[in-house]
Amino acid sequence: MKILLVGVGGVGEAIAVIAKDRPWVEKIVLSDYNRGRIKEVQERLGDPERFPAEWVDANKQEQIEALAAKYKVDLIMNACDPLYNVPIFDAAYNAGCMYMDMAMTLSAPHPEKPHEKCGVKLGDYQFERAKDWEKKGLLAIVGLGVEPGMADVFARYAQDYLFDEIDEIGIRDGANIEVKGYDFAPNFSIWTTIEECLNPPVIWEKDKGWFTTPPFSEPEVFEFPEGIGKIEVVNVEHEEVLLVPRWVKCKRVTFKYGLGDQFIGILKTLHMLGLDNKEPIKVKDVMVAPRDVVAACLPDPAHLGDRMFGKTCAGTWVKGKRDGQEKQVYLYQVADNEACMKKFGCQAVVAQTAFNAVIGMDLLEHGIWKGVGVLGPEAFDPAPFMNKMAEYGFPYGIREIK
Repeated sequence: MKILLVGVGGVGEAIAVIAKDRPWVEKIVLSDYNRGRIKEVQERLGDPERFPAEWVDANKQEQIEALAAKYKVDLIMNACDPLYNVPIFDAAYNAGCMYMDMAMTLSAPHPEKPHEKCGVKLGDYQFERAKDWEKKGLLAIVGLGVEPGMADVFARYAQDYLFDEIDEIGIRDGANIEVKGYDFAPNFSIWTTIEECLNPPVIWEKDKGWFTTPPFSEPEVFEFPEGIGKIEVVNVEHEEVLLVPRWVKCKRVTFKYGLGDQFIGILKTLHMLGLDNKEPIKVKDVMVAPRDVVAACLPDPAHLGDRMFGKTCAGTWVKGKRDGQEKQVYLYQVADNEACMKKFGCQAVVAQTAFNAVIGMDLLEHGIWKGVGVLGPEAFDPAPFMNKMAEYGFPYGIREIK
């Protein structure tokens, strides 16, 4: 498989590192706006012919199409912030190749009732074009990271193998990771974190469809496995709620994330000051987006691995019935930062995100996953994916909840 990797930040680098030793990977074109970063990742991989470096502006669709044509790629892998999803997604369609991302096109709140009704939903742009992709015989897999991605695979697995009927699917994410040496240092893209945490969270219910609530609503305490322990989690906007109901039969879908009081306080302050704004404003003679300034002021998550300690857990809590009996399970994956740094040289949060995309590529290359149109991870047989997780260094667990 020949892959055009658009974006070689923390997750993009981890994708290339995890895929490097797979014999089915013929070529991964490393492309990014940051020339120094491309060179850094290419030198680490050590094979410039198999991992060529190309400068690209991800906002310029024609540049992405040109690279896809130059290398005759089979798949465009979007490892950029979702701000760039539209040009990358459309470039794959025009280039006639497969597409994959780890976060869907952006949402926009309802203009009058943002905390009650959905406006533009995550992924609407992509799903509105699904029939065009079908007619052209092309496949776009959207939301194949860890969350969304692996968590969605778990939801489909629960439906197919563990339950007769499902009442609720709740994605629950928590960690005990600390970053030493910084008062505040997010371990994932702050641009994306601001987007998903400050937008109105979406909930899906069978009788109501999709609706929204205020940010950080419905706090609950969830106990995470493998020593992470009890953490308060809150509603956050996330793709699983938009994906799972399309392919998995259930009555309710939620996503809750353990942010912590300090993180929530900082996010609220950024919003109050307008520093979460992603639209450029004029500062003297320069146009700059306030959110980009915030991101530039914080340490790069890709380079925090040696300062991070602890574990991160992503998983899917499913409630329903089996053989007439009430049943609850939590399907999860725990990534230890020390283990990820030792094996991959990448910090846990980005490595845990990246391996899912690589497994998806593996299954596509070998004809195990196939289809046309715009599909989420739930659209495919979950067993082959889960069977490969331990092989890739990220085994899953299943915990019965009484």
